[in-house]
Amino acid sequence: MNLKFILQSTLLCGLAQSPLAAGDQPAQTISITAQRFSFAPNEITLKKGQPVTLVVQSKDVTHGLLIEGLGVRTDIKKGQPSEVTFTPGKAGTFEAKCAHFCGKGHGSMKMTVQVLE
Repeated sequence: MNLKFILQSTLLCGLAQSPLAAGDQPAQTISITAQRFSFAPNEITLKKGQPVTLVVQSKDVTHGLLIEGLGVRTDIKKGQPSEVTFTPGKAGTFEAKCAHFCGKGHGSMKMTVQVLE
């Protein structure tokens, strides 16, 4: 095997694994605002297999975002936007909730996440 063939094979393998390889999709970005005792928007729709970045910010106190069925968890500190990127691996309806006690109405701080096929 000659050196030219080895180098070409190595380069082609590297391109196939590159984040810019054909078929890869850029992450969809969704902005979410948390404040006592709600998320806005309170419902988001995602597509199974499509990467998404949630940019979450708090208007008042520290909150958390937990979507157990999708393996998502992040803390949201006031004045410090938090980003979490993931690719939904299954379709369905998932409940997102605040994962950091934020006051008397904390238990009602929820959001619906729809993941479509």
